[in-house]
Amino acid sequence: MSNLVAVRKYIEEIFKTSRFAVLATEGDGQPHASFIAITPMDSYRALIFATYRNTRKYSNLTRNGKVALLVESGKYLNQTQQDSFVLTAFGHVEEIGIADREFVFNKHLEWHPDLLAFMQTEDCTLVRIKVDTYQIVRGIDDVEWWTIADLDEAEEGDRGN
Repeated sequence: MSNLVAVRKYIEEIFKTSRFAVLATEGDGQPHASFIAITPMDSYRALIFATYRNTRKYSNLTRNGKVALLVESGKYLNQTQQDSFVLTAFGHVEEIGIADREFVFNKHLEWHPDLLAFMQTEDCTLVRIKVDTYQIVRGIDDVEWWTIADLDEAEEGDRGN
């Protein structure tokens, strides 16, 4: 259980410091990567981003809602050594509905105030990634996979102590 608690804390820490990520989508058998501004919500369970509807990214999301999102923690000690890890979130997307739009808009704007003009355009929409699984890579031979259910269990165990 303590390993799960540590993993959960790793995930929470990276989202406190990392505001950008690379989103991977797929369309017509072709992968597509996009650099996006992200906002974590519901702890590590959901990640929010904004996009124009007239993009390849959005088109891919509407045809195949499965995504991967890569976030790098980024502490490099020198050219050959790093003290960091890479986190990849796997999940599916949903467009933010009208009922949640104002709250999510304000939350994303709080994390990314420079995006106001972009987010106010008529073609811009907000998207939620509902995370199913995280992959944590600390090195070539140090890779772990954790489901949201695993991490929720760790959170419940942590509250019990």
